[in-house]
Order: sequence, then C-alpha cells, then structure tokens
Amino acid sequence: MTTRQCDSDLCSHNASHTALYQPKMMDEEATKRYCQMSDNGQKQKQAERGSKVGQEEKEITVLPRRKTDELDDTAGMKMAVSGPSSGCSSCIGLKDRCPRPRGLINLLITKVCLFALLFGVIWSITGSECLPGGNLFGIIILFICSVLGGKLVGMIQLPTLPPFPPLLGMLLAGLVLRNVPYITDAVFINTHWSTALRNIALSIILTRAGLGLDPSALSRLKGVCVRVAVGPCMVEASIVTVVSHFLLGLPWVWGFILGFVLAAVSPAVVVPSMLLLQREGYGVEKGIPTLLMAAGSFDDILAITGFSTCLGIAFSTGSTWMNILKGLLEVVGGVIAGLILGLFLSCFPSKDQEDLVLRRTLLLLGLSIFSVFFSHVIGFAGAGGLCTLVLAFLAALGWKTDKAPVAAMVGQSWDVFQPLLFGLIGAEITIATLNPSTVGLGLACISIGLVIRLLVTFLLVHFGGFNLKEKLFIAVAWLPKATVQAAIGSKALDMAREEGDETLIKFGLDVLTLAVLAILITAPIGALGIGLAGPRLLARQVKG
Repeated sequence: MTTRQCDSDLCSHNASHTALYQPKMMDEEATKRYCQMSDNGQKQKQAERGSKVGQEEKEITVLPRRKTDELDDTAGMKMAVSGPSSGCSSCIGLKDRCPRPRGLINLLITKVCLFALLFGVIWSITGSECLPGGNLFGIIILFICSVLGGKLVGMIQLPTLPPFPPLLGMLLAGLVLRNVPYITDAVFINTHWSTALRNIALSIILTRAGLGLDPSALSRLKGVCVRVAVGPCMVEASIVTVVSHFLLGLPWVWGFILGFVLAAVSPAVVVPSMLLLQREGYGVEKGIPTLLMAAGSFDDILAITGFSTCLGIAFSTGSTWMNILKGLLEVVGGVIAGLILGLFLSCFPSKDQEDLVLRRTLLLLGLSIFSVFFSHVIGFAGAGGLCTLVLAFLAALGWKTDKAPVAAMVGQSWDVFQPLLFGLIGAEITIATLNPSTVGLGLACISIGLVIRLLVTFLLVHFGGFNLKEKLFIAVAWLPKATVQAAIGSKALDMAREEGDETLIKFGLDVLTLAVLAILITAPIGALGIGLAGPRLLARQVKG
C-alpha cells in the first residue's frame, strides 16, 4: 500500500485526468510505466492537442487483450461475412463475369450520354429555342451537319492529288438543309443571328489575313509578288463589273461590289495545296509555293479593301461625289483606327504577364470583332474590315516571332466558325426562288472573269524568271475562290435587308448567288488543277 500511495502522489498532478481510466487490478510495474508515458505526453502537449486520445491508445496497448474480446471480434467478422456481404459477393462475381463495352462502342455510348446531358441542360435553360423550329436548334443542327459534310468531302482522296476542300461539304450541307422539304421548317435560323455569326467569322478571317502577312517574303519576292497580287485581282474585278452591268443589269457600283467579291483568291484552297507541293519538293527551287502563299494574302486584302469602299458608296445617301468622299473617309478612318489599336496591342499585355498568348489572342479577337460591329453602328461599314486588317498586321510586327502561338490560337477559333460560315452561306440560297436566267448569265460572268484572270496572270509572271510550264502552273493555281467569297458575299445582302429596299435586296441576292456559284465551280477545279499540274509542270528538288 505504501509504494502504491507514493507512486500515485508523484504522478497525481500529471495524470489526474487519466486516473479514472486505470484498472484497479493494474500491477506495480504497469503503473510506473503508465505514469512515465503520461509525463512524456504532458511535455508534448503544446505540439499535440490530442494527448488524451493518444494516452488512451497507449494504455490499451499496454494492457493484455482479453480472450473474450478476441472471440467477440472473430464472431463479428463471421457475422459480417455471413450477413449482407454474402449477397454482395455474388453480385460482384456476376459483374466481373459480364463483358464491359470497350473501344468504339464505349466511345459512342459516352458521346451519346454527353450529348444528351448537354441537350438537357440547354433545354432546361432555353426551353423551346432548342427544340425543332427554334433558333438555337437550327444553329446547332447546321453546325453539326456542316462539320459532318466537311469531313465526308475531306475523305475523298484520289492518288497523288490533294484532298478536296472540306468547305465544299460545309457549303452543300447548308444548301441541302435549306432546300429539302420538311427539314427546312424544322431548321430555322433567325436572320439577325445568321448575320452576327457571319460577321464574327469575317472578323476571324481578316485577323488571320493580317497575321499572315509576311513583310520579309514581300521584300524578297518584290516585283513578282506585287504583280501577282494586284494585277489579276484588279483586272478581273473590272471585267466582271462591265460584264455584269450589261448582262445582269447591275448598277456600276454594284458591279464593282460583285467584281471585288469574285476577284479574291482563296487561301483555304491555295495554301494547303502549296504546302503539299512544298513538302514534296515541287517548285521549291524558284520559290513558287512561297510566292503564291505570300501573294494570296495581299490579293485578299486588296479585294476586301475595294469591296469595303464600294459597299460604303452603294449605301450612302446624297450626291455621287459625297458618296465617293465618304468611301475614301471610311478607308482612311479604318487605317488610322487600325494603327492606333495595333500599337496598343503591341504594348499590352506586357511579356511579364501570365497566360500571355491567351490574353493577346482574346484582345486581338475582341478588338477585331468590335471593330466590325461598331463600324456598322456608326454607319461606316467599310471601315471595320480595314481596321481589323491593319491592327492585326501591326500587332504581329510588334510581337515579331511571338506571333506564331497567337496565330495558332486564332486558327483554332476559325476551326469553329468555318463550318458555321459556309453552312450559313449555303442556307441563304433557296433553289426554288432562283431565276434560271440569273444563274446562266452569272455563270457567263464568272467564266469570262476566270479566262481573263488566267491570261493576265500568265502575262504578269512573264518577266519573273519562270519557264513556260511554271507560268502555266501559277496561272492555274490563281483560280480557286472560296473563303473571301463566303465571308463578304452576303454582306451586301445583309445591309440591303436592313434598308428594306426590295431593289437593293435583289442586287444583294444576285451577288450572293454568284459568290456561291463561284465557290462550287472554282474550289474543286482549283484543287484538282493544282494537284494534277504541280507534279507535271514544276521541277522537283531532290532532298540530299
């Protein structure tokens, strides 16, 4: 009793809160060991706030385990195994034996579930807008069909030929959705939404054109590049203006609008074909693929500038001289605004900021889209496109070699809006309302313009150091049309609808119809012509 009392006095101030848990039958040696552990736990109390739980665990480990507890645990485990788990084990075994879908089936089920979930969320927010006949439903169906149409046409691959441009499938998808009975009623797209989406796509095209300008290539190729970019475009625009005035009865200013719409060459057809030939080594020695890719951007800019100027004149009110002055003011104002915004983009955001590429891309696209829409608001529709071109070009000059990732991200946004653009353009054409004489005379205008363009291109590269076969190839490669025609072909019609003038709407429909015909005719002919003529007319550089 004396020894036990002394020991309890020594540790009473440290283990008073645990004394209740000590068993009465604890022997002397266990008690000393327990008090010693309590002292250590008290010293570490500042670092460990849960010493009480720890002491209880230590106490339990010191005391011998009762045999009855082991029996109880064993019995509990047996009950658990023999209880509900016995039924679950059979279910688990059945699940392991059942085959699980993998590969394509799993992918299809996953995508269908994701699509159904997305549709459910959108339907719960928009209601009838995402059901057949609703505007959102029409846009989504058009986008999906355009993507599928582009992939199907892109799969058409002939030996030794470049693939067909996917934009043809996108255009045909919109054309089919508009002209197939019953489907037309279900796929409805509001005119305002269609115009807005096409203007966004136009902004992205102009931004890519500005970023794609290569001053070094222009200085290296010099006179030949300028002649190829300026000469065929201006001559074809002038010829189409005269022919359309006498054949279609278009006013002179509308003739120039049509001429500049049809005069632009398509980078979407030319650039992939040139890259394919360049990879194979055709024409590389004399720089023909580089020449055509560099000149294509300048050709498009010239056509868009002329189109914007004529568009401003066509929708101006007042005397002819005032309309011409307003058109010139739009050009000057667009260039000045583009210079200011381009200088701003070259300085902001600075290189020390995080997510630099993303911020530059968002600012660039935001300012481009804002410029196009704001120019409509203030009544200077032609200034927005020029402003976008200039600001993108100047920003790229400021970024120098850092423009490549920005251009790549802008290209990704184009991958989204390209199906919408060509699908919406195709959906604007209603075959039942087309005048056969308009189609026939329009084909005559396009054909005459193409023949003159072919001859002029052949003559302008005559003093560029190319042989006869190379001249023929450059002339053929300068024929396809698609991207610019889709981007600006409907712009005059949109503005005519805003005016509400039936005569102007007819002129706008004629311009759009000829733009679609030009895409359908020249895009496949140009792609096939480049693929067939390249290996036969160009010298191949053998890689060492």
